[in-house]
Amino acid sequence: MPNVSSRNHYSEAPVSALDEIRARIASAARMAGRDPTEITLTAVSKQQPWAQVGAVLAAGQRVFGENRLQEAMDRWSDHRKDVELRLIGSLQTNKAHQAIIFFDVIETLDRDKLARVLSDAVQREGVCPRFYIQINTGEEPQKSGRSPREAPAFIAACRETYGLNIEGLMCIPPADEPPGPHFALLAKIARDNGIGKLSMGMSADFEIAIAYGATAVRVGSALFGERLRRGSEARD
Repeated sequence: MPNVSSRNHYSEAPVSALDEIRARIASAARMAGRDPTEITLTAVSKQQPWAQVGAVLAAGQRVFGENRLQEAMDRWSDHRKDVELRLIGSLQTNKAHQAIIFFDVIETLDRDKLARVLSDAVQREGVCPRFYIQINTGEEPQKSGRSPREAPAFIAACRETYGLNIEGLMCIPPADEPPGPHFALLAKIARDNGIGKLSMGMSADFEIAIAYGATAVRVGSALFGERLRRGSEARD
């Protein structure tokens, strides 16, 4: 793997984009009357070449989002120091044990079977990542996530039955609808259930998400450039 102490190995384009995105986050926060330090930038590094990822790592970015466990392990096993990794892709139950060890945050908790398996793995390993519940605000059949009407009961079950510490909620609005109402809905569900963190907003709409209370935004293509997307659940 390249040595991240020097940028000579890396592309400079993402570094310029990183500076611009940070400035846009700060501006959007100030316009919403918020402190920019309340908002975490998650750099969506999935499927990106290391030259791109290493550039923003060397520039000081420390929070990254990955879709797949094995890809994340291949990319990050030699670069875990001072890096927060967030799983933003669907998690299979047979990989839950490895996921809780490798990831700091799992943002896609969405079903009882997964909650039960994660709970058992946490008890066995004695480690506990932070958990976000994915809400399918548009109730799209092709997307993962609990429906808004199911959210309160599932949040309660995760806390009371499975003993999981639910830090936040996550959503991916429908691509063909204005995102604002979906962000507002996620924020309401969070307020109603005593949840303080919201992972919402991607490259095309993170400034809107900040206006609705996002505490983490997931930015990929605006940072690294366009890449081939797999399926309908692209999260950047």
